[in-house]
Amino acid sequence: MSTSAPRRGADPARLLAWEVLRAVDERGAYANLMLPALMAGRRLSSRDRGLATELTYGSLRAQGMLDGVLGTVTSRPVDTVDPPVRDALRLGAYQLLSTRVPARAAVASTVDLVRATCGERPVRFANAVLRRVAARIEETAGDLALLLSAPDVDLDPAGHLAAVSAHPRWIVEVVLEALGGDVAGARAALAANDTRPGVHLVARPGRISADELVAQAAEVGLRAHRGPWSPHAVHLDGGDPGILPAVISGDAAVQDEGSQLVTLALAAVPTSGRDSGLTVDLCAGPGGKAALLAALLATEPVPGGGGGPGGRPAGEQRPAVGRLLAMEPRAARAGLVAASLAGFRAAGTVRADGRFPPLRPGAADRVLVDVPCSGLGALRRRPEARWRRTPADVTTLVPLQRQLLVAALDLVRPGGVVAYVTCSPHPEETSEVVNAVARQRADISVLDARRSPALADLGAGTLGAEGLGAADGLGAGPFVQLWPHLHGTDAMFLALLRRGGD
Repeated sequence: MSTSAPRRGADPARLLAWEVLRAVDERGAYANLMLPALMAGRRLSSRDRGLATELTYGSLRAQGMLDGVLGTVTSRPVDTVDPPVRDALRLGAYQLLSTRVPARAAVASTVDLVRATCGERPVRFANAVLRRVAARIEETAGDLALLLSAPDVDLDPAGHLAAVSAHPRWIVEVVLEALGGDVAGARAALAANDTRPGVHLVARPGRISADELVAQAAEVGLRAHRGPWSPHAVHLDGGDPGILPAVISGDAAVQDEGSQLVTLALAAVPTSGRDSGLTVDLCAGPGGKAALLAALLATEPVPGGGGGPGGRPAGEQRPAVGRLLAMEPRAARAGLVAASLAGFRAAGTVRADGRFPPLRPGAADRVLVDVPCSGLGALRRRPEARWRRTPADVTTLVPLQRQLLVAALDLVRPGGVVAYVTCSPHPEETSEVVNAVARQRADISVLDARRSPALADLGAGTLGAEGLGAADGLGAGPFVQLWPHLHGTDAMFLALLRRGGD
């Protein structure tokens, strides 16, 4: 496949989108990496760049729904259509369903794309299919439930939402379970996966403040504002964060605000007993959370330990002693972690499997274990992921997640704290992992993560009389589940566990 120049007769934006879809299908490429790479080699107007981006990400997110619509007008199963033609049809159907492109232009431009990429033979087929899709959309006024003959929402909420939200049914069932069966909430959560995520930056404490980062963005022509939850978060309204001097120098970095919050929650929770001053990131790649921890340890007081000979009174603030050890087993990712920690003198990186850390048991005060997971909490960032993931992926990951949590609990000292984190709302890899491990260990207690000072703003003014109301958007506790539709972050999960009781 040529990626150097548009083929004759094909609209350049649509051709570029088609090439990305083919790379995703043929080679398992990631669209968020492939699209910018192809754009860099093309001379496209800003309008064409925007159209290519919309068509690429939109078609990938809606793939299942688009195939369903195409299936209502074809005489054969969509999965038997020649893949290059099928990808072109998906692009055409997406334009008809979800853009302002006039139906005649959507059909004609897709037919031109098929002719340019697949030859003359499938042109009549593509033209007929898309004309039928256009007619069906006109007949139903674009109502997806009618187009797809979706089940009644009251009789089969998961089936209905799967059809109209363009998600596999199993993911819909996961979201419904995580939200306690709230259909309206699940609809909003699934819709949030179809929105383009904003760019969140972290202003690394001790190097640059959030206000200074906002001002710096204005100086280079970017619009930015403070994030609503993390004191170190800055949101960009658009543009390339890579042009910011603070990002170039490592004083700031791209990091979702939810990722910042779970890191801050671990740093803020008090330990009990005497601190050694060591914090460990057990699964550190690519290094964003580790860098924030290192910055916090180097610059801010954290809740100190107390009790025991020579210890401080419980809850007293003490200066952080600033030692962080970040572990990552894979060489490439370990390199990214080391680069993120450059300039933090009391932070180091070691290549090691977090299940077998090269430290004595009980060596750490705090351990962050951000386990490998399905990534269902970041589907808006990887449009093709919802169709790649399967329930078997989760089943395979759960034993690893449990092993890593056990290793983290062994590594933390009595009175120390572990933060178990995933970028997923799936109960099997979040609450069920934590509960299963907690049942097997009498030496740990599960803390109410919602009480963390780092998360106070998320529940401000909405907590019940005892500070534990479920209306705060953080759930019924003791865990915290963030959501794109509620908090504007990735769907990060947080559990805090203390070894040795409260």
